[in-house]
Amino acid sequence: MTIILFGAIGTLISFSIISLGAIQLFKKLDIGFLEIGDYLAIGAIFSATDSVCTLQVLNQDETPLLYSLVFGEGVVNDATSVVLFNAIQRFDLSHFTSDIALQFAGNFLSLFFASTLLGVFIGLLSAYIMRKLYFGRHSTDREVALMIVMAYLSYIMAELFYLSGILTVFFCGIVMSHYTWHNVTESSRVTTKHTFATLSFVSEIFIFLYVGIDAWDIEKWRVVSDSPGTSVGVSSILLGLVLVGRAAFVFPLCFLSNLTKKSESDKIGFKQQIIIWWAGLMRGAVSVALAYNQFTMSGHTQLRGNAIMITSTITIVLFSTMVFGLMTKPLISLLLPPKPYSSMMSSSEPSSPKSFSVPLLANGHDPDIEGAGHSTPAPTNLRMFLTTPSHTIHHYWRKFDNAYMRPVFGGRGFVPHIAASLTERNAPQLQ
Repeated sequence: MTIILFGAIGTLISFSIISLGAIQLFKKLDIGFLEIGDYLAIGAIFSATDSVCTLQVLNQDETPLLYSLVFGEGVVNDATSVVLFNAIQRFDLSHFTSDIALQFAGNFLSLFFASTLLGVFIGLLSAYIMRKLYFGRHSTDREVALMIVMAYLSYIMAELFYLSGILTVFFCGIVMSHYTWHNVTESSRVTTKHTFATLSFVSEIFIFLYVGIDAWDIEKWRVVSDSPGTSVGVSSILLGLVLVGRAAFVFPLCFLSNLTKKSESDKIGFKQQIIIWWAGLMRGAVSVALAYNQFTMSGHTQLRGNAIMITSTITIVLFSTMVFGLMTKPLISLLLPPKPYSSMMSSSEPSSPKSFSVPLLANGHDPDIEGAGHSTPAPTNLRMFLTTPSHTIHHYWRKFDNAYMRPVFGGRGFVPHIAASLTERNAPQLQ
């Protein structure tokens, strides 16, 4: 619930502050004509965070609660920002009335929940197909290909029905990791894990490469070259609104979240709150993509106001990535000094593919590992955090999941273990 609180409610608070601040402060600057829909789009554009840098520094075994909050809030935040942006583009906000406001809220909620349900449905469909057909008995390649196709299908279906592709893919991925991933062979799990990790890494490289190349596009900078002070002023105002908008919901929502926690270990400390606030200050690819969608036509614009917004977005993305990104590791080391034993554990790589068969949300012991006759390693803090029994929504969801969902869609402990495909088992071993 805390992740949804930060990712959804927090994004709406940040969106409101950035939009209202831009409406009030931009009037004092000569940036050209902007409609009310443009100001609301600015709020959605700069509400989308990029917490990848912080996640690279955080140790998920040492600080599982903080890592899960930063990761979950970052993904839900991007999805919420995109849904907000799509809802803004669907309405003519030049004449803003109470009826339009209600229609806008209804459209946002329907878009959010429809995208979520579509992602869950396709994820469950992929799990059911994998459980019933057992592609891995014939070919691991087919299993991996089908998982990639089903993940891509969720995005295609979302675009076909004019829903949010990023939100649909997100929930489809959650369901597939919880059910589908456990219905395939062990070799397919390892291959799928590395395949998606590689695709993600390559995609990030291309995105930041594109942002860097586009930063040197002379056309947009030539349009704003006659008033560099205005461009700097707009960038400074937007950066200040980002800082204020982030702080306006992180610290109050952390306070409310702590009121619902009985154990001190479950509460979010002040140092952790600062890291959560800092993790959301960086802006990335989502902000750039939304800005181009709103203020350009096929990547080009000759309007002064639109050019200023594009150059300001690129400036904030580059500044926040380089300055805030470089300061992230020293800040985390100062607030949360690493423990000697945890750094040694986190630096070690998995020694065999068997380690990938231990999923994140384990409900019990792994019979394969126990039957292998090897000593079971001590559980990490992350696994202890996720498997500790507690009478919360997660506790009751586990009971429902084990009783009704996993017997139908498979998952950990409900699918017979298949080490590899027939082709792989019959292949000669290398000496």
